[in-house]
Amino acid sequence: MATDRVAPHLINGVLIGSGQHSTSYSPATGEPLGRFADADRRLGEQAIDAAKTAYDSTDWRRDRRLRHRVLQQLADLVEAHTDELVHLLAEENGKTLGEAGFELSLTPGKLRYYAALALTDGGRAAEVRPGVHLRSAAEPVGVAGVIVPWNSPVVLSVRSFAPALAAGCTVVMKLAGQTGLVNGRLHEILAQAADLPTGVINSVTESKDDVARLLVTSPDVAALSYTGSTRVGRLIMAEAAPTLKRLSLELGGKTPMVVFDDANLDAAVPVLTAAVTTFAGQFCMTGSRILAQSGIAARLRERLAEALGGVRVGPGTDPRSQMGPMIDAANAARVDAEVDAAIGRGARALVRGGRPEPAARNGYYRPTLLEVADAHDPIVRQEVFGPVATFETFDTEGQAIDLANATEYGLAASVWTRDVDRPVRVGRRLAAGTVWTNTWAVVEDQFEEGGFGQSGLGRLNGPGGLAEFQEHKTYVHVVS
Repeated sequence: MATDRVAPHLINGVLIGSGQHSTSYSPATGEPLGRFADADRRLGEQAIDAAKTAYDSTDWRRDRRLRHRVLQQLADLVEAHTDELVHLLAEENGKTLGEAGFELSLTPGKLRYYAALALTDGGRAAEVRPGVHLRSAAEPVGVAGVIVPWNSPVVLSVRSFAPALAAGCTVVMKLAGQTGLVNGRLHEILAQAADLPTGVINSVTESKDDVARLLVTSPDVAALSYTGSTRVGRLIMAEAAPTLKRLSLELGGKTPMVVFDDANLDAAVPVLTAAVTTFAGQFCMTGSRILAQSGIAARLRERLAEALGGVRVGPGTDPRSQMGPMIDAANAARVDAEVDAAIGRGARALVRGGRPEPAARNGYYRPTLLEVADAHDPIVRQEVFGPVATFETFDTEGQAIDLANATEYGLAASVWTRDVDRPVRVGRRLAAGTVWTNTWAVVEDQFEEGGFGQSGLGRLNGPGGLAEFQEHKTYVHVVS
């Protein structure tokens, strides 16, 4: 239900609800949920100025213990407000309660992991020849920009700003307008950290792209972490070129789920189903390509079609829902048009889901499974970003690898087999940043994730995530 309250920005330690306002709508009903402060370039400039001042004038970049303490405080605050964030995510984003709970369960751990890394440093020191001493040390790059999508706003914001803060950077973050209410509540939570210096974290909600473009082009922003589409990632690279800023880009994906004849279908089918329906398929790691070896293809086709056809679609806030709506009616209509086009080119609908009410203002879209024979068809090669999967068959291991690598994306892949040697043998030849065996979407804070090819640059999570926000300096001392 909509209220008069305005979800605020966080700039220079102040929660700002004034200025331009926009309305957030329920993906389940299309009705207004509330209003949020909507940023423009002027607010973006204020946020960058605040972050630059904090970087230059506070002890943040030099005080590891302070950074550790603040990150731990942020983890405590997110934990304390988990229940309300879960319900707000389910209402505004459309995730089921279980999916929203999963997102929030990942968040405090990331903050605590980088709190620990804030106290850890590595480097080298040596007397390279008598009287000549060299030492290398990491230092923060400066102000870090973070651009976060709407599909998992809490965990994806933390995934980028936590390592930036741990490295000693200050942050300006741009969150998407589709989750303006969640963003505003997150801003209020961040502002409660007792030891957070003013201006170290600045975050705004924007439904357009003025602030995002400013983060990309500003010479005062030394690094940028972006999660989103490959199309926008290419634009960011081009527009960031004059400043030569550090870029970390996690972009699109087209995850192949490669199922061999010896796979355990009882274990595989529920995971393959979840890989299509989680977050209504609005996930860069959605398991959108099912590759089945010929000996098992008929059984897998039948079982997967039955499972996807039986998925209960409903409001994210309804505990009975197995999949929530897409973010809005426009995206549901876009996906439906792509499916119709694929069928027109010869794809066979094993499960033709689609929109229950094509003219409705909600984002409901039932899962769809299409069997295709042409690995070059756009429905196979291009990211749909919805609950749509393709079904392809192969005979040999080599054919499976060729099919899996047939797109420009390389974010992740999944291999299903009981052969102990095959996952390593196949995994080495898959052009993907993460390869799972007999599972999907397992991501741990200690290990990096990121893409090959058009799925991006750089890495998130792990020590590599910290390194994206660091420079290395060499000190040379000659004893006279």
